[in-house]
Amino acid sequence: MTTGQTYSFQPAATDPSGQPLAFGIANKPAWAAFSTSTGRLSGTPAATDAGTYANIVISVSDVAATAALPGFTIVVQPSPPPTIAGAPATSVTSGQRYSFQPATTHPSGLPLAFGIANKPGWATFSTSTGLLSGTPAATDAGTYANIVISTSDGVNAATLPAFSIVVIAYTPPTIAGVPATNATTGQAYSFQPTATDPSGQPLVFSIANKPAWASFSTSTGQLSGTPAATDAGTYASIVISVSDGTATATLPAFSIQVSAPVTGTVTLTWTAPTQNDDGTPLTNLAGYKLRYGTSATGLTQLVDIPNPTITSASIESLSAGTWYFTLSSYTTAGVESVPTGEVSTVVN
Repeated sequence: MTTGQTYSFQPAATDPSGQPLAFGIANKPAWAAFSTSTGRLSGTPAATDAGTYANIVISVSDVAATAALPGFTIVVQPSPPPTIAGAPATSVTSGQRYSFQPATTHPSGLPLAFGIANKPGWATFSTSTGLLSGTPAATDAGTYANIVISTSDGVNAATLPAFSIVVIAYTPPTIAGVPATNATTGQAYSFQPTATDPSGQPLVFSIANKPAWASFSTSTGQLSGTPAATDAGTYASIVISVSDGTATATLPAFSIQVSAPVTGTVTLTWTAPTQNDDGTPLTNLAGYKLRYGTSATGLTQLVDIPNPTITSASIESLSAGTWYFTLSSYTTAGVESVPTGEVSTVVN
């Protein structure tokens, strides 16, 4: 057996003559008690009782005769010590809960009690479980060093290595960005704010008054979508926020005005050519080819004007931006002249 564990033995005795029995013992261990009426030997050896207790003899007598058990030995072994383990977190942000509970084992099964040295003032400690927990306030920022958690079975103790907890002052999240306040039907709209959390907490985005034609990402804060022609109008009081679970930061409310695409009309005029490239009179002019586009090298659109007497043309429904134009003439034989140099204009 081991120290700290209860030992108990009671012999069975009979007396056919029906005489009262009395029990006796020789070499009783000092840590044990003995009942002369029942013969029971019991007790709980302490750590200092470890050793060998030999030639213990229990006997019973009915006055006329005595019977005895063979002598026996009780070996009391030292109780195995408890163990304690665990890796406590060494930092926590103010306003966030801290919790650490060590893992323990005890081969002898004795009840354990826990203790702590240098407990932080903002934390509580359980002497029955070893749980260290608490939520530091902003005023608790700092380093709490040389914290030692131990456990004991009343005989032996085990201790974790000393550790420190750094309480980091909480800093709320921030959000920034300037969303576009105008959108065009049929064209993609997108805005994503920038957000930071100095305390390192995960961020979650939210939105109020989101336009029905747009989607919103709670993980990135991106607001995006392509409004249809039926979505034209003003979408007011849109508010994008971000939270780290403790505090929230919010962009100023904004509106998005959705409008139909801006278009314009450009009118070009020219003078009809009267000579061929070689200087001879031009007698078989058939018409003109007007090419245009949004870059000088991308004149992808063509207007054929098969009438040599027309010397102006209007191009309608041009979107806002810079447009480029060239003009060439062609004869009844289909011979086309070299295009004029590009001219450009800005449509607002």
